Amino acid sequence: MAQDDQFKKLIAHAKEYGYIFQSSEIYDGLSAVYDYGQYGVELKNNIKKYWWDAMVKMHENIVGIDAAIFMHPLVWKASGHVDAFNDPLIDNKDSKKRYRADVLIEDHLAKYEQKIEKEITKAKKRFGDDFNEKQFRETNPNVLRNKAKIDDIHGKFVQALENDNLDDIKNLIEECEIACPVSGSKNWTDVRQFNLMFETQLGSVAEGASKIYLRPETAQGIFVNYLNVQKTGRMKIPFGIAQIGKAFRNEIVARQFIFRMREFEQMEMQFFVKPGTEMEWFEHWKEVRMKWHKALGLPEEKYRFHAHDKLAHYANAAFDIEFEFPFGFKELEGIHSRTDFDLTQHQELSGKKLQYFDPESGESFVPYVVETSIGLDRTFLTILSACIQDEEVKKENGESDTRIVFKIPPALAPIKLAVLPLVKKDGLPEKAREIIDSLKFDFTCQFDEKDSIGRRYRRQDAIGTPYCITIDHQTLEDDTVTIRDRDTMEQERVQISELAQIVEDKVSMKKLLKKIF
Repeated sequence: MAQDDQFKKLIAHAKEYGYIFQSSEIYDGLSAVYDYGQYGVELKNNIKKYWWDAMVKMHENIVGIDAAIFMHPLVWKASGHVDAFNDPLIDNKDSKKRYRADVLIEDHLAKYEQKIEKEITKAKKRFGDDFNEKQFRETNPNVLRNKAKIDDIHGKFVQALENDNLDDIKNLIEECEIACPVSGSKNWTDVRQFNLMFETQLGSVAEGASKIYLRPETAQGIFVNYLNVQKTGRMKIPFGIAQIGKAFRNEIVARQFIFRMREFEQMEMQFFVKPGTEMEWFEHWKEVRMKWHKALGLPEEKYRFHAHDKLAHYANAAFDIEFEFPFGFKELEGIHSRTDFDLTQHQELSGKKLQYFDPESGESFVPYVVETSIGLDRTFLTILSACIQDEEVKKENGESDTRIVFKIPPALAPIKLAVLPLVKKDGLPEKAREIIDSLKFDFTCQFDEKDSIGRRYRRQDAIGTPYCITIDHQTLEDDTVTIRDRDTMEQERVQISELAQIVEDKVSMKKLLKKIF
């Protein structure tokens, strides 16, 4: 299936099965704003819990806060957002579509990378077990030619970014003959910078209102509370502060479903360290965060590290964890060494000392910060794109059938157990309710009695429910039920008294955490 078709199918599935809806849909929607449905909100909450438990519960020296969305406008002056929070945008004169210029170039580079991977895939089929991928990459003329193009374009791109030269970025787009994805036209405007912050007013009347901003990131709420947390929590360096919260960016080019939105949620942790130790901790958090992702059991080849082509004004090192979405490898999480930029800026502009006193050495210093910042919505999208699958299954009569199954990691599944009475009579629904009442304190359960048992199984497969149990007439005789596994479709007869332990063994968040720690 073509990537574009796969992505459209994913979006349709998310709506049909109650995961994500277009915001204000009855009024034709609001661009790049989405609502999470009844199953979407459960999955979202489970992702948050997985992140929070791994970040806060598993670390004695990391605590959490929940800072306000509204902040004093000088916060954003100090952070550099007022002056430097921009995207380089370019318009196509024929299609009237607007694009991020850097993304156009990155997508162009990705096409050469895809050509290289195709050459390698063909060679693997041709040579089988004798294939030496390293040697092939170093000697194959087609691979070397495409690699040289990547290096040449990438070098010019990085230089243009480093020099903040918008003319060079446009010249590179024209030199590469990059066309508008919609019209195919190469008729481009100049590249311009657009600030991404939303402005609003704080005050009872318009005349006396002060201009403030919806926060474009959650990190600054941590920095301005750093000293409060350190003192009240008696925290010793190194220590971290974690936060999950909403952020807002006036994305001019907001596409690709929930990958890039105007209102989104971040999961961030700022780790405060002694100057000179930041690179050690930077490498540590790179490793730990990749473990967190891979513990979910999604295909490992879909993850990779990517070094930033241009460092942000606050950073001395930066890597992204990228994931291969249906539209290619894109940023999922950033790990940044932010130096002492933020605390120093806030200290200077506020006039308040934000230093840490080290009782062991007797010295005071402004801590350095290592940041991990992951998009909650993008993590949600990784699960959607990697776990929705079409599977061919054999019927009892030997014919083939296709089922849509959402193989969500069981610990994150919105519904852990569906309880299905075989028929709507003879006391079976009542017995099903009795079982739910005994299990609902531990698991999110769902009662479903509509349609045939086969259709109900298929519906739960598409929702992503790890287990279904069927209540039949034998249940009333011996307190046994049929339990069906979502992934294998295998069924077995078990005692009702065993259900809690069977489900717990599969859906426990503890199993995920133990893969990391």
